[in-house]
Amino acid sequence: MPEVGAVRAWRGAPGTGRRRRLPGAVAAVTVLAWILGAGPLGSLLGALGDVQTNDQSAFLPIGAESTRAGELAEGFDRGDGVPAIVVYSGEDELDGADLAALSAVAEGLADRPWVDGSVVGPLPGTEDASVAQLIVPIDAGADTGRAVGELRDALAQDPVAGLQPQVTGPAGFAADLGAAFGGIDTTLLLVALAAVLVILVAVYRSPLLPLVVIVAALLALALSGALVYAAADADLITLNGQSQGILFILVVGACTDYALLLVARHREELAVRDTAAEAVGAAVRGVLGPILASAGTVVLGVLCLLAADLASTRGLGPVVAVGIGAAVLSALTFLPAALLLLGRAAFWPLTPHRRGEPTGPEADATPGGHRLWGAVAASVGRRPRASWVGTAVLLLAAAVFAPRFDAEGSSQAEIFRTEVEAVDGQQTLSRGFGTGSTAAPALVVADADHADAVVAAAEGVRGVTGADVVAEPGPPGREGAPIVEDGRVLVEAVLAAPPESAEAVDTVRELRDSLAEVEGADALVGGVAATTLDTRETARRDFTVVVPLVLAVVFLVLIPLLRSLVAPLLLMAANVLSFAAVLGVGALVFDHVLDLPPADPVVPLFAFVFLVALGIDYSIFLMSRAREETLAHGHRSGVLRALTVTGGVITSAGVVLAATFAALAVIPLLFLFQLAFLVAFGVLVDTLLVRSLLVPALSLELGARTWWPGRAGRAVPEGRGRSTDVERVEHTAGADAP
Repeated sequence: MPEVGAVRAWRGAPGTGRRRRLPGAVAAVTVLAWILGAGPLGSLLGALGDVQTNDQSAFLPIGAESTRAGELAEGFDRGDGVPAIVVYSGEDELDGADLAALSAVAEGLADRPWVDGSVVGPLPGTEDASVAQLIVPIDAGADTGRAVGELRDALAQDPVAGLQPQVTGPAGFAADLGAAFGGIDTTLLLVALAAVLVILVAVYRSPLLPLVVIVAALLALALSGALVYAAADADLITLNGQSQGILFILVVGACTDYALLLVARHREELAVRDTAAEAVGAAVRGVLGPILASAGTVVLGVLCLLAADLASTRGLGPVVAVGIGAAVLSALTFLPAALLLLGRAAFWPLTPHRRGEPTGPEADATPGGHRLWGAVAASVGRRPRASWVGTAVLLLAAAVFAPRFDAEGSSQAEIFRTEVEAVDGQQTLSRGFGTGSTAAPALVVADADHADAVVAAAEGVRGVTGADVVAEPGPPGREGAPIVEDGRVLVEAVLAAPPESAEAVDTVRELRDSLAEVEGADALVGGVAATTLDTRETARRDFTVVVPLVLAVVFLVLIPLLRSLVAPLLLMAANVLSFAAVLGVGALVFDHVLDLPPADPVVPLFAFVFLVALGIDYSIFLMSRAREETLAHGHRSGVLRALTVTGGVITSAGVVLAATFAALAVIPLLFLFQLAFLVAFGVLVDTLLVRSLLVPALSLELGARTWWPGRAGRAVPEGRGRSTDVERVEHTAGADAP
């Protein structure tokens, strides 16, 4: 009876016991080090919310005019509280008794520790007399989410008969946004892990191996979470809710992808090696280059986000880079050690045997079988031109719609995909006080000596209904003196349109042009509408800067890996075409199928970085194996053999990554839903079309020139006939790996 790999690795051959026992001891120490070292760090994953920054500052354009104006405006004493608007509504008009009851509620709230200043109201509705509002200033130093939660609890405990309270306003929206991100720690992670587990069980048909891979991913997540926590706590990086969600998804998905590649190669090596130690060593050597290139591509790609000017975009790069580093470390240390200790038993009940031993029907049912992908390779080999032309036409047809992708941004009420109290309360407020109740003034910081000229210029702009200098409280019936800080004054320009509307953005643009003509004023315009304008323009700037940078970085990574200039260009062109096609499909789905609001301005950039950096991985796995096979069998045969051997594992990896990104959709925020769709769909396109058809078919069309100026294409003479290559691959389709 053949020995299980782990036993054979431990016992070894006569005379070599000490040498063969050493790998097992090192593997045991490695596994224990990970479990005892990284395992306890998992507790910090739940604490990441404590170092998150989800207020407006985390998403502002760095250095933009609106950001600078906002920073200067904070120096003026306009009240530091974050307003929570409590809107009450009933079926009938509110009478004196109702307003008296609301006054009592306001008095009761004034003593709360998180209230900063006086509670204003009740203010009866101007458009609908069945609505009234209270304005509760929340202390800027308090936990806004907790304060709003306590406010809502207090209102529920002290109800006013016949009236329904709703908390909205800046504090209400901030609290509901934080609650939406609260599902990251539990819901998102559980959904992602469950999806990965189901896929791994289907791939391996083993109860043990999927659990080992899941443990590797969890350990990587624990390590990355601890590192990110420490960096955010030390203010080295900025973490927000969306960055944390993407971190969780990428660590689980990437670690699983690397594990799939390693396990597949390990299984191949078990068929030709005597011991698990030898098989693991050979497998690690075989995948080390592609995995490091893949991880390096992602890390360098996301670090290109540091060139962005949007704070949320720039902050994502280091967070993801830490996660990918932890994923590749776990996949290349913990997982090989665990596989060595488990030996062939890891694949039970479909245990792989050394070639020549009786295997029964098991081998054909395992991931090592290549019938399907042998057939695909044979088809591509017979008709390479038809394969790449047909695929390219399909992708181009979808890419035509890419310019129609709407990324102008949505209002804060539209970013939630489920009903939340802040949105419902805002609608009630608008019903009672009109759309003007949502207006927020443009904040103009200007030189104090030119205050009158600035006010006059602002009032002359179409869409500005009035402008005043912020002043000290004055005696009854008289205005106080203007507040001057460092020689500057603050002017509030009231806009006629809601602050997040296109009309308000156009008004701010005209306001800036008008104020620029006031010499010596040095006016800076901020506020909600100005931030919306700057965010859109900064996102466009970031896209034009970061995209070429990512392409250049990825290209430079591919050159030494493939030892070619042509192959990297081929892969880059294929993945850019794939991205354009995905963006085109996204435009059609979001606009005409799901009828969604416009996407956040950063969605196209995030989708590009992840699709190019992650999508290129599958082409790296394919072409690095193709180069290896080409050196031994020639270009044509090498490409077809690589497609056959890697087809199953790369497809599994793509499905895993798509499933993990799709899990982002459980967070009820529009941005994450749209990003989840684009990346998940794009990964499937890269896996099933680009890597399976377009890249190998183009490689066959180009021939050995694919590897120019390298020597891979000339390693073995290409004297074999075309039919011979196809017949060989067709034979492979009915057998195990070559």
